[in-house]
Amino acid sequence: MTDTAFATFVRGLPKAELHMHIEGSLEPELMFALAQRNGITLPFKSVDEIRAAYQFSNLQDFLDIYYQGAGVLRTAEDFKDLALAYFKRLAADGGTHAEIFFDPQTHTDRGIAFGVVMEGLLAGMDEAEKTLGVTSKLILCFLRHLSEDSAFETLELAKPWLNKLAGVGLDSSEVGHPPAKFARVLQAARDLGLKVVAHAGEEGPPAYVWEAIDLVKVDRIDHGNRALEDEALTARLVKDGVTLTVCPLSNLKLCGVPSLDVHPLKTMLALGLKATVNSDDPAYFGGYLLENYLATAQAVGLTRDEIVTLARNSFAGSFLSEAEKAARLAQIDAYVAAH
Repeated sequence: MTDTAFATFVRGLPKAELHMHIEGSLEPELMFALAQRNGITLPFKSVDEIRAAYQFSNLQDFLDIYYQGAGVLRTAEDFKDLALAYFKRLAADGGTHAEIFFDPQTHTDRGIAFGVVMEGLLAGMDEAEKTLGVTSKLILCFLRHLSEDSAFETLELAKPWLNKLAGVGLDSSEVGHPPAKFARVLQAARDLGLKVVAHAGEEGPPAYVWEAIDLVKVDRIDHGNRALEDEALTARLVKDGVTLTVCPLSNLKLCGVPSLDVHPLKTMLALGLKATVNSDDPAYFGGYLLENYLATAQAVGLTRDEIVTLARNSFAGSFLSEAEKAARLAQIDAYVAAH
């Protein structure tokens, strides 16, 4: 199969994305446009200057520009436009389902009402399903560099919207903020009927992944790369069938790996881990879903069968119903049989 034929096959393969921060899909062009629409003065004179600011080499430097960029999001229309721009890119990449993260504290802490964020994102999600055929679910993330009390306050704000949320997660600065810090609020969310996920093992140690599965009892691990440093932990994740939402280009951009050709994704599959491919914060990390598949496939030599396994894992590890999962997996089987 030629490179072009391989890329065409991967693009057409039905895929789900399980690890994507909607604020992290804010492209410089949209940031600039929203700033102008809302009368916000940015410390950048042009789109090119914003793009230049997207050059960073660690998680904290990224987070600094990420939170600054989010400041242009003010109205429900802004959040709808943000969501729709992402879903259009996902659909072009062959994505048919997404479970997207959002960070309400980033917005409520600057005076934007929780409901404004929800209304805008939900409007974008609804329109994407109607016009693009892309389904989606919403996962509220707690910012782990903030306090547990702040997380509880955010969960309280979310209660009127519970039927619109699939789950809660943990994101932001990982080191120094282990999952145990939020065990109580995550349990409270689970008691409300929400799924629970957590970023663990991106920059944090394997111990954070242990906490996430044993103490927090997460339904998925976001990232999980450093779990491979612990053989017992890796075996446990394989035994329990825990889905890992891996983000290769993010790992490269934030120097989690020195180069993409030593990325552990192929090793994860060989070990039997339920790895998936995702874009994390694609506007900042240099690639949406398809680019993560193709760049990693080329770098580590993923086979067609391994690509199909990753796509199957993305639906099997989703929060779709069992009937919906079966239907999506059948779509993959039909596509593979026809190609």
